[in-house]
Amino acid sequence: MHHISEWMGTLSPIWIYLLVGGVIGIESMGVPLPGEITLVTASLLSVTTSVSPWLVAASAAAGAIIGDSIGYVIGRRGGRPLLERVGRRFPKHFGPEHLAKAERSFRKWGVWAVFFGRFIALLRILAGPLAGALHVPYPKFLVANATGGIVWSFGTVFAIYSLGQVAEKWLKDFSWIALAVAVVAGAATTLYLRRKAAAEAKALRAEAEKEPAGTP
Repeated sequence: MHHISEWMGTLSPIWIYLLVGGVIGIESMGVPLPGEITLVTASLLSVTTSVSPWLVAASAAAGAIIGDSIGYVIGRRGGRPLLERVGRRFPKHFGPEHLAKAERSFRKWGVWAVFFGRFIALLRILAGPLAGALHVPYPKFLVANATGGIVWSFGTVFAIYSLGQVAEKWLKDFSWIALAVAVVAGAATTLYLRRKAAAEAKALRAEAEKEPAGTP
């Protein structure tokens, strides 16, 4: 993440907005890219540079909504066979276990798996294509998609921006320390969400293993 931060720090604000929207959009289409890291880095840059947190958040939201919608169309046309082919190509990201977990999430939460999926790494990538493959009605998908994208984007950006401003205020002579504090906070949040998702996956697997035994 340090190298990404250094590289993005050399870009002009307009390129940062385009990069944020593009990376998150492509990730939402079903391609495993570091969308969250890009968003966190841009949010940190908005604390100490001329980058606008409002435009970072708006770019992220637009990328999330548009990317998910494109992913939905791809999933609807290609169906589950397409997801399985992608899974064989990227087993670490879309293996059978990942796909099964995502499907269980849709069965549990319905269309709101798209909303909650924006906050979980696996579903953030699979939600759009899987919703299309499962033929979720697009109007319902769009509402959950737009709501999740906006809440995730603006919530993430301004949580990090606010934390960075506080750190910058008290440590203004050591801006690199403020950056380190914000990076650690962002990494801790990501780690927490990943552990929570892993615990949920373990619980879902345990539940799935019990189902055959209880079936008459």
